[in-house]
Amino acid sequence: MKTVKLNNFEIGGNKLTIFAGPCVIENEEMLFECAKTLKKICAELNINYVFKASFDKANRSSINSYRGPGLKVGLELLDKVKKEFNVPVVTDFHEPSQASEVADVADVLQIPAFLCRQTDMLVAAAKTGKIVNIKKGQFLSPYQIGSAAKKVIDSGNDKILITERGTSFGYNNLVVDMRSIPIIQELGYPVVFDATHSVQLPGGHGSSSSGERKFVPMLAKSAVAAGARALFFEIHPCPECAKCDGDNMIALDDAHKLFKNLKDLFELTKKM
Repeated sequence: MKTVKLNNFEIGGNKLTIFAGPCVIENEEMLFECAKTLKKICAELNINYVFKASFDKANRSSINSYRGPGLKVGLELLDKVKKEFNVPVVTDFHEPSQASEVADVADVLQIPAFLCRQTDMLVAAAKTGKIVNIKKGQFLSPYQIGSAAKKVIDSGNDKILITERGTSFGYNNLVVDMRSIPIIQELGYPVVFDATHSVQLPGGHGSSSSGERKFVPMLAKSAVAAGARALFFEIHPCPECAKCDGDNMIALDDAHKLFKNLKDLFELTKKM
């Protein structure tokens, strides 16, 4: 199975990798709390860890929704997390012009799902030489995401991850087809399963999205059973207080138990 090297570990190999952190940067204190706790949990469980947070959530239901601190302040805070806790960082960007600046801090550049077919975004990410994580659009089949990945390869970068985050058929819901995991792997790319965005209910609150957090563990376990070697979670110390996507984030206090269960299942599936 193809893997992608990040620092001293491989994503997609025989060790579970978890991307986790808050949906959006709210403040330094919260970032540090999440990074410190999640790094400790993953170290105890022998799981590869990548810290995740967004400096801008550009695709919001309402113009009044909280988006984050923006590029400059956001990258400064992510850089602090990276240096303070010695963890690799993944973050998304939204315009091709942001790619090189984001790459100065991030180890993995993430292409948002709604922008996964935007050629200029993919080319700009590829040219940084960093790992490119393409989130599969809610409107694409797993077979179609291969065309987006090829744009990155044709731009001189084969360090590609594909994230599955569910498919939308309208009516404020997402559906996950676990067949997409082996299908994308057969295309030649490591798959990251986004367990928290997959339970999102787009526009469920009218002017904002809602979600069904209770299904996150079930979907994450199903993804591991289907062969996923990497998982993605948005996590917050108090999801009910979060400024963005609180309904589908899991609580920081629940992370250890969930990660332990997933690690146990991962080790079991390797023997099958």
